[in-house]
Amino acid sequence: MGRVTERRRVLRIRDGAVSARPDTLVAEEPLEIRLNGKPLAITMRTPGDDFALAVGFLVSEGVLGAAEELASVVYCAGAREDGSNTFNVVDVRLAPGVPVPDIALERHVYTTSSCGLCGKASLDAVRTTARWPVGDPRRPVRVTPELLSALPDRLRAAQRVFDRTGGLHAAALFDGSGALLEVAEDVGRHNAVDKLVGRALRQGRLPLADAILLVSGRASFELAQKAAMAGVPVLAAVSAPSSLAVDLAAETGLTLVGFLRGGSMNVYAGEDRVAFER
Repeated sequence: MGRVTERRRVLRIRDGAVSARPDTLVAEEPLEIRLNGKPLAITMRTPGDDFALAVGFLVSEGVLGAAEELASVVYCAGAREDGSNTFNVVDVRLAPGVPVPDIALERHVYTTSSCGLCGKASLDAVRTTARWPVGDPRRPVRVTPELLSALPDRLRAAQRVFDRTGGLHAAALFDGSGALLEVAEDVGRHNAVDKLVGRALRQGRLPLADAILLVSGRASFELAQKAAMAGVPVLAAVSAPSSLAVDLAAETGLTLVGFLRGGSMNVYAGEDRVAFER
């Protein structure tokens, strides 16, 4: 497995003064995800927590939904062009008898650290593959604007690698009281979400029916999809959502909050979970 950060020489210019110095950068390397030995996807990611990333990706694809459906996750040794070994291939094996959905058999996809599976999905795909409803009506999650507004600072305080590089996205899970449960960092925010979901599956905690998911940056369709597939009832982002993310949230019952900055925010869907004076 590669390093999370790397050092590079940079030329620093400050107020006309020029100096050479080392700088700490976020590492970015490809990861190939295989399913039962067959290539399925390649994503550009920050090394670390690769098993959780691969498992979380398969949850969002509708392949996995419970820990007992997972037989094993292993690295496959590969080789770079210079002959050095690397471990940028992960093979996920399903338990005997677990079917492989057609979508996993029909395509080998490439994802980037910025956009996830570009142009791939549709609202129908999520509707037909979701294992659970969003949230749990027996234990409804209710959040206040005050609770939501406190979450970005709690996430920021937990971003250890960001402090050294300034170049990582993050995702975090909070409980209904706003307590931080898990945090993941990656050069791609969709990878960070996959790492959280993958950890949850391996720990037998899916669906995440009483969790709040917070992501740095914008809320794309991909992130709304991943939240819905994991059963998360509330997705909040510090920046804007896309139109398709809003459509998916409205259709699945996901509460979608954007532009979460300080005490201000926009609620784009699922406002019934937000307790505020109307």
